[in-house]
Amino acid sequence: MSEPLHTALVLASHGVPALPLRAGKVPFGNCRRCADNACGGRPNMKTPGPCTCSNPCHGWAAATTDPGVINSPTWARAWREAAAVAYHPGGARLTVVDLDNAKAIAWARASLPATRSVRTTRGEHWLYGGAMQSANAVRPGVDIKSTMAYARWLGPGTGTITALPDVVRALAVKEPTAVRPTAITVPARAIGGECRHRTPTYLDRGIAMAEQRITAASSAVHSTVYRTFLAVLSTHGRCGCLTDAHIARLFTAAQAKGESARHCTDAWTNALTRLGL
Repeated sequence: MSEPLHTALVLASHGVPALPLRAGKVPFGNCRRCADNACGGRPNMKTPGPCTCSNPCHGWAAATTDPGVINSPTWARAWREAAAVAYHPGGARLTVVDLDNAKAIAWARASLPATRSVRTTRGEHWLYGGAMQSANAVRPGVDIKSTMAYARWLGPGTGTITALPDVVRALAVKEPTAVRPTAITVPARAIGGECRHRTPTYLDRGIAMAEQRITAASSAVHSTVYRTFLAVLSTHGRCGCLTDAHIARLFTAAQAKGESARHCTDAWTNALTRLGL
């Protein structure tokens, strides 16, 4: 049994989903059944398609705690060629703050609660208990790896794992920089026209419900954001009541679920176009 295979089986026995990595910390490519992403997986291998094969073919989504899959003949070649083992932190209810250099480590020591740390080639991984949306470059030299991401296994590390703090969650929530008048304009109501939203409470309730719908999305986030924007605009977009502050709330909720500022702007623009606004 190869060392990477043994490590993966040990991780799986502790509830940590594992997968093989080839040289360069890169996951193995699509299996023959999934060639050219015929199964629906995206080329960047960050999002799985409807593939049900047992080969390690979609990056983080291939990670598993099933020893039967890890030790199966279909994975045998991958383990023979594996240079390292990775794991899916989100699948183990963990979040890794990847600190890539000494400055990033110094920032973490001054800004984040102490927790278990693991030395890496250039810096450290800080592990917190709890999953969240992954995000790259949240600060210079700092990435967050949790859901829909993988991290290289470099050992158990030292220290006690601390519960995921709000200060780490906040790192992945970017300011809604795309909320600009040129990108989010809505038609103003006709001069002298009466707004059918008789009180501000009606609009505020609608925005709050839209925020809740986006926040509650557990899958198909991009589609949910678009449909929610569409619903808000279909109800409130023609009277001129929507302000930049209202729209910023929607963009902020979407970005907290992992949507980029560009995707928010695209979804808003597409909804406007769909409604002919």
